[in-house]
Amino acid sequence: MWLLLVVASTHACASSPSVVLHTSTGPVRVAVEIAATPDTRARGLMYRRELAPDHGMLFVFPAEALQSFWMQNTPLALDMVFIGSDKRVVGIVANAQPFSTVPRRVERPSRYVLEVRGGFCAERGIAVGDRTEFVRVPDAAH
Repeated sequence: MWLLLVVASTHACASSPSVVLHTSTGPVRVAVEIAATPDTRARGLMYRRELAPDHGMLFVFPAEALQSFWMQNTPLALDMVFIGSDKRVVGIVANAQPFSTVPRRVERPSRYVLEVRGGFCAERGIAVGDRTEFVRVPDAAH
């Protein structure tokens, strides 16, 4: 029974949307929730008190632009990984302060932003220039 549960949970993780970041030390897979509508992007990870390891939220925007985020109503420190249309990391905001209304952004356009728990990028060696791969992510094929 235990083995069946492990196989079932592994299959569920493998079939959910994810982002694979190809770092200098190897691939890092993050299971993601998708924020692709104005409402889901506006809410983001607000009010969340927990974020599982290797999980995050991928914001999908209709076009590449300078994106700006804030941490209002967000009790978790987050790393924000800004990803261009070419699926390369163009910038990282590390450990964004919870509840802050200070705009957080990078100075390069992005079409996607991956939010993960604070410190994740440093722990996993994620860096500007890393290639990303989207697995089962709707609205991100183009």
